[in-house]
Amino acid sequence: MLDPVSVALKFGFLAVLYLFLLWVARSALKDLRGAAAPRAIPTDATGFHPAVGLPQQPEVERAPQHGPARLRVERAAGLEAGSAFDVSTGAVLGRGEGTDIRLEDAFASTRHAQIVPEGSALVLEDLGSTNGTYLNGAPLHGPVPLHPGDHVRIGETEFTFEH
Repeated sequence: MLDPVSVALKFGFLAVLYLFLLWVARSALKDLRGAAAPRAIPTDATGFHPAVGLPQQPEVERAPQHGPARLRVERAAGLEAGSAFDVSTGAVLGRGEGTDIRLEDAFASTRHAQIVPEGSALVLEDLGSTNGTYLNGAPLHGPVPLHPGDHVRIGETEFTFEH
């Protein structure tokens, strides 16, 4: 006769195994689908929407930018260290065929992150990737404006933002 504890442990193990397999399948489908529809970017580079009904402040005169905006490769499989990508008009980074900057990184998603021009700034946003995007060592949560010298990490691939 079977011990009830042993039967309960067997069913518990099977339940955990099935949950793990469902989690793996969900992650794989999420990665294969990529971003079905791009999310809307906030109205300005700070991530805040302007308040309704308040008078708008005049545009602040900004210092002219020096040269095009670039992502310089610090460390990446398949990319030469020191090479740079022009991201002035935006770019999608990832492992997929249709990306602007293709990464040969096992930890990168098909469509991992994007850089979008927002006014006079460039905004970095994670596209729901499995392993996340890091800006200056911190995980990215929502769109964040890039500043010269910022370090962007996707998996084991690292870039420095220049402007």
